[in-house]
Amino acid sequence: MKLSQFKFKLPETLIAQYPTEQRDECRMMVVDRKTGEITHHTFKEILNYFNEGDIMVFNDTKVFPARLYGNKEKTGAKIEVFLLRELNEEGKLWDVLVEPARKIRIGNKLYFGEDESMVAEVIDNTTSRGRTLRFLYDGPHDEFKQALYSLGETPLPEYINRDPEPQDAEQYQTIFARNEGAIVAPAAGIHFSREILKRFEIKGVEQGFLTVHSGLGNFREIDVEDLTKHRMDSEQIYVSSELVEKVNNVKANNKQVCAVGTSVLRGIASAVSMGGRMKTYDGWTNKFIFPPYDFTVTTSMVTNFHLPYSTMLMMVAAFGGYDLIMKAYDEAVKEKYRFGAYGDAMLII
Repeated sequence: MKLSQFKFKLPETLIAQYPTEQRDECRMMVVDRKTGEITHHTFKEILNYFNEGDIMVFNDTKVFPARLYGNKEKTGAKIEVFLLRELNEEGKLWDVLVEPARKIRIGNKLYFGEDESMVAEVIDNTTSRGRTLRFLYDGPHDEFKQALYSLGETPLPEYINRDPEPQDAEQYQTIFARNEGAIVAPAAGIHFSREILKRFEIKGVEQGFLTVHSGLGNFREIDVEDLTKHRMDSEQIYVSSELVEKVNNVKANNKQVCAVGTSVLRGIASAVSMGGRMKTYDGWTNKFIFPPYDFTVTTSMVTNFHLPYSTMLMMVAAFGGYDLIMKAYDEAVKEKYRFGAYGDAMLII
């Protein structure tokens, strides 16, 4: 597959800047892989497509306020710092991106907060934009994290052309988020309300959770036409024995395993044994999924509408079939579905 095969014309007006008022009231396109039929619904109707013994697998990662702004010592230049991951708890070392990178060198100090009480020192260059910061903070780790996060803002994707607002902290997060570490929200999970989860439970549809700490690699531009030459950024994944047992039982009973989001699709695919069953996994994955790909565990998926050329669109096309998904996307544009993390949903069965 070539990069150019994932181009389509997306009017900017269709990129959602805000979520729907109620999580579960967005629109939902249903794509049937067997018949090729495409139908239009509201998200609450997802309950009609699953039965007792099926399982919905969610990503329980939690987004943290990763974007903050500091000032460089002496010059006072404004620097954007994007927290990627904590490297060392004791040393308060963080892997970060800085912008503008050309102004930041090893040894520079950055000051954060109105009173400039949070100070960090640049101790390493990791990439052209990447740096390692050591935060100079005396106090317990929990207190430091709280102080650091109070300075940060919700890391909305760049295609949302506005500053984060207070309600984004809750809206750009699933209701079951509990394992902190993501800077990209598992957007398909955002549509699930407490009411829908309860109604699935009453219906006998199981719920399972894995953790994928989604990073900026999801939005990184692909700069090669031949997709086999693209390297995905690694993401941390945790798949428990409890989930493995649940999923393998569901598979054994020929019931549906539904991946809620591309991060779950990738997580499940990374934790598959040679026999096509799921196994526990605790580590990192840089698995890049694009058509054609043989999914041995997942039988259906919920996803959002992704932007042209994105790795998420490629994963969806691998699962739904390239021709059918690109046809569905043409229809989504025509029918004015909303794209992106705050947009509408697609169910592929």
